[in-house]
Amino acid sequence: MTGYVYIVTNKPHGTLYIGVTSDLERRIFEHREGLTKGFTSRYGCSRLVWYEEHFEIGSAITREKALKHWNRAWKIALIERVNPGWDDLYETFL
Repeated sequence: MTGYVYIVTNKPHGTLYIGVTSDLERRIFEHREGLTKGFTSRYGCSRLVWYEEHFEIGSAITREKALKHWNRAWKIALIERVNPGWDDLYETFL
């Protein structure tokens, strides 16, 4: 099963949330619509700024756990390497 690790934010250089899913389109839709209560809805994190596809969900989960231990500067550098404008990638992913 394919898996995705992703980062959503509320604004450029704002609050970051790292997650993992097997269905990125559905999961980001849920964040955008506020369908899941918790951290992302509380802080308005709905802008997809980075994602990475994995061929196995297990490797995506491992990567998510590793990224959550990174310091903020490393996470920002990861985002800006592929998305320097902090654009919402949701529309380009579809």
